Amino acid sequence: MKKSFLTIAAGMLLTTSATAQTPNTTFRFDFGPGKTAAGYQQVLPTATYSDATGYGFDFGTTVTGVDRAGKDALKGDFVTSRQPFYFSVKLPEGNYTVTVTLGDLKGPSSTFLKAESRRLLLETTTTKPGQFTTQTFTLNVKSRRISDTETVSLKPRELHKLDWDDRLTLEFDGANPCLAALEIVPALTVPTIFLAGNSTVVNQDDEPWAAWGQMLPRFLRPGVAVANHAESGLTLGSFLSSKRLAKVLSVMKSGDYLFIEFGHNDQKDKGENDGAWKSYSERLHLFVQEARKKGGIPVIVTSTSRRTFGPDGRIENSLGDFPAAARKVAAEEKVALIDLNVMSAKLYEALGVEESKKALVHYPANTYPNQPEPLADNTHFNPYGAYELAKCVVEGIKTNHLGLVKFLKNDTPAFDPAKPDPLANWVWMDSPRSAVTKPDGN
Repeated sequence: MKKSFLTIAAGMLLTTSATAQTPNTTFRFDFGPGKTAAGYQQVLPTATYSDATGYGFDFGTTVTGVDRAGKDALKGDFVTSRQPFYFSVKLPEGNYTVTVTLGDLKGPSSTFLKAESRRLLLETTTTKPGQFTTQTFTLNVKSRRISDTETVSLKPRELHKLDWDDRLTLEFDGANPCLAALEIVPALTVPTIFLAGNSTVVNQDDEPWAAWGQMLPRFLRPGVAVANHAESGLTLGSFLSSKRLAKVLSVMKSGDYLFIEFGHNDQKDKGENDGAWKSYSERLHLFVQEARKKGGIPVIVTSTSRRTFGPDGRIENSLGDFPAAARKVAAEEKVALIDLNVMSAKLYEALGVEESKKALVHYPANTYPNQPEPLADNTHFNPYGAYELAKCVVEGIKTNHLGLVKFLKNDTPAFDPAKPDPLANWVWMDSPRSAVTKPDGN
């Protein structure tokens, strides 16, 4: 039987509509006012982000375009700014290979690069006049959606986080960042490192707060992505009840990793069945077992120590039995253990009572905008402290001989927390946004 014209037309309309709604996931941008390279899309300094275009300079930041009229159209022009600037691209959830081309035909460039909620990708990288560098990263874009009927229950503070919006955002800082080109391609088969944790793990949006999870990408080669699902104030129980584990499991594939660090906030649970040896241990077992059902590789991470010095200049344990319980579960489940509790204590003790404050959020009044009172927080890290803790995690990856070792960058030498990097050598480019409100949790 022949189909009627209306039936055929309706089918064509549905097909066309579905095609039109399929989001673009591959982009090749050529920045600047000069000649556009073949196969690339020109991006002028006036390209402000909108949902209609799906890309552009974001959050009110502006750039200047420079045309050097070089023979190579891709490297003959660029955009730059004396202030940090954001460039965003609307993308569906998934992992992406992101490549940036940086440099200037006639002058030097200096770039410091972050993604989304201040994930560190590239420390200060310079080029000489006429020199260019191409840097590639594998980045994760996540969504609240679990299924047609379920979504992650976000806290109010998370509703405006760059990690949870519908786009990939890159933040370009530095003395003279010269962005010539950007390519984005889906990375469908790469392994993902999922992070489950609290404020000591989460990607902190605002200066001067930071956590080790947002520093970890800096130490990884392209080919593996970090999906940080941690959030301030969470316990194992609230990570479960807000459907964050369900979210992770919904997108986890065989060969992915789940790093689990909780304890600081779990101490507050005072019910009859709560405590390190009861609900905490039971839930740790659950996390491990559920990840394994998906073919994932669980890794237990003990809670970072608080900066609690005793009279002898040593760190006193303020986390009760929780680190010991995490070690016991790791042994029982025969999974890798990264003992950040021990390593962070060594780090603080090596820095000393006063110098260790410089690894956490200790700042005089008026260091940051709208900060009339001093900040004195012995739990939460600043970028330097978070960076040092990320190095400890990297050492844990090496010590446990995880398959992730092959993805570690060559410039990641062995790190001993008893011999921390000198603070005098530390360089961090502040992001434009800052907040004086302490993250949830203690």
